[in-house]
Amino acid sequence: MGFRIPRIRRASSFSRNLASSKGVDVPKGYLAVYIGKKMKRFVIPISYLYQPSFQNLLSQAEEEFGYDHPMGGLTIPCTEEDFEIVTSCLNGC
Repeated sequence: MGFRIPRIRRASSFSRNLASSKGVDVPKGYLAVYIGKKMKRFVIPISYLYQPSFQNLLSQAEEEFGYDHPMGGLTIPCTEEDFEIVTSCLNGC
């Protein structure tokens, strides 16, 4: 009796950059976050969580939503533009 192992899809170019497609799985080493009033989804490297500028965004999220948010994901209360400014600096401003 054999086991069938599902084929693992390699992440496409979005894994190196931000992505905003809801139908795409999050690759290993990345995290999905929701930004802005429209709850746009971005996929970011987990390494961002250790950066002081990103930790400021996480503090804002904690203040506004606490740890129990109905969206189920990490939601950050800032504009998409502000989020993109912070993440672009983390990518090598």
